Amino acid sequence: MSETRRHLLIVEDDPALQKQMCWAFDQYETIVAGDRESAVASVRRHEPAVVTMDLGLPPRPDDPTEGLQLLEEVHALAPDTKVIVLTGQNDRANALKAIALGAYDFCEKPFEPVILTLMLERAFRVHDLQEENRRLQAVQQTPVMAGIITRDPGMQKICRTVEKIAPTSATLLILGESGTGKELLARALHDLSPRKANRFVAINCAAIPETLLESELFGYEKGAFTGASKQSIGKLETAHGGTLFMDEIGNMSLTMQVKLYRVLQEGKVRPIGSTEEIDVDVRVIAATNKEFEKEIAEGRFREDLYYRLSVIPIQLPPLRERREDIPLLARHFLERFRKSMEKPIGGISSEALRKLEAYDWPGNVRELENTIERAIALESGSEISLGSLPDRVAGYAGPSALANNNGHGTQLPPEGVDFEKEIAEAERRYIAAALEKSDGVRTRASELLHISYRSFRHYAKKHNL
Repeated sequence: MSETRRHLLIVEDDPALQKQMCWAFDQYETIVAGDRESAVASVRRHEPAVVTMDLGLPPRPDDPTEGLQLLEEVHALAPDTKVIVLTGQNDRANALKAIALGAYDFCEKPFEPVILTLMLERAFRVHDLQEENRRLQAVQQTPVMAGIITRDPGMQKICRTVEKIAPTSATLLILGESGTGKELLARALHDLSPRKANRFVAINCAAIPETLLESELFGYEKGAFTGASKQSIGKLETAHGGTLFMDEIGNMSLTMQVKLYRVLQEGKVRPIGSTEEIDVDVRVIAATNKEFEKEIAEGRFREDLYYRLSVIPIQLPPLRERREDIPLLARHFLERFRKSMEKPIGGISSEALRKLEAYDWPGNVRELENTIERAIALESGSEISLGSLPDRVAGYAGPSALANNNGHGTQLPPEGVDFEKEIAEAERRYIAAALEKSDGVRTRASELLHISYRSFRHYAKKHNL
C-alpha cells in the first residue's frame, strides 16, 4: 500500500455536493470533474484507482446516457479503475445497466458518508490487491538475471551458464544476430562478477574508424600525433579492475587484432607515443554477429585471437527462435513506454499480439522494442491495436512473402542496411522537420506528425531536439 494519499476522482456537476464529498473523503487525494469531458481528462492524467460518478451529467443531467457513456470510456482507458455509480432512488434499472458496463458498485443518493466510505475502502483494497498480484506475477516472470527477460528454456540455460562463469576471470565470446541482447548479457555478467564495483566499459569496434580505434583502446600521450593536445586514457586502462565489452569485434582489422592479442596475453598496454607499458587487469567480453569460422577461413580474423577470446563461447538465439518471449517482452516495453509517454494504454489487442508473435523480427529484440515504442506513440485507444503496428508487422504473411517482397516492395542493397540506425535517423529527421515547419511550436509540430504532444515530447527528448 502506498504511503501517499490515494487518488479518488469525484464526478459530480453539483458544486455544493462536490464540496461536501471532498470534505467527507479528505483522507484521499480528491480530484473533481463536473462533466464527461473533464472526467476523461482527469482519468488520463491521474489514473485514479477509484471513481465515484453521478450518472446524470451535463448537458442532460436528467438522462443517464452521458454518465453511462463516461463509464464505458473510463473502463476502456483504465480497466482496473473501480467505478462506484451514484444513482437516484428507485433507479435500480440504470444501476444494473452500469454494473453490466463494468461499474464496480452503486450507491443510492442521498448517500450516507459512512456507507460510501466503506464502499470506497473496499474498492481501493480490491485495486491494491490487483496491483500486488500483477507485481507478484512480474516477479515470478523475472528472469534469472537482472535485465534479461525470458521464458525460453534455451535462454534460461544461457543465463545459468553466465551465472556460473561470472565469478571467474574467463574471457567470453558472445555470438548472435544484431539486436539479440549481447551487451545486455555482458552487463549482467559484469554485475554478477567480483568486478561489479569497478567500471563496465563498452566500445563498438564497427562504429569507430580504423585510424581512431587504436587510440580509443590504448590511449595516447600528449603530442603523440597531430591534434593530440593532451594525454588521453584508453578504454583498456579505463576498465582496469572491471570489464571491457568489445562489440562487433569481427570488424577489427588484422593489425589491431595482433595488438589486442598481445594485450590479452601479457596484460600490458602501451599508449600511443609512450615508451612505457601500463599493467591492466581487465576482463574482456567480445561479441560479434559474424560467423568466425568463415572469417578465419577467408583470412579476415586471426585464429589465435579467436581462441584467446572464445574461452567460453555463447550463442544467443534470434527472437524468431524464442517466440514465447515475444508477448513477455512486448508487455515489458509497453509498460516502460506508456509511463515515459504518460499514456493510459493498458494492453495489446489479441489481433495485434497474434501479428507480433507471427512476425520474424529480423532486427530481433531491438526491433520489437522500437515497434512497441512507435505503437504507443501512435495509439489513441486504451490498448495497442493492429492499426498502430508498422505495415511490415501488421501485414506480415510469413517468411516466404517477406523474401519475395523485400518488405512490401522495399529493395535492399546487397550489403543490407543497419535497420535500427535507419529508423532512428528517420525519427530524428521527421521531428526536426516538424519543428522547423512549426517555427518551434511543439504542439503544432505534433499535429503535423499526427501524434500526441506527449509522444512528440518523448521523441524530441530521445533525439536531443
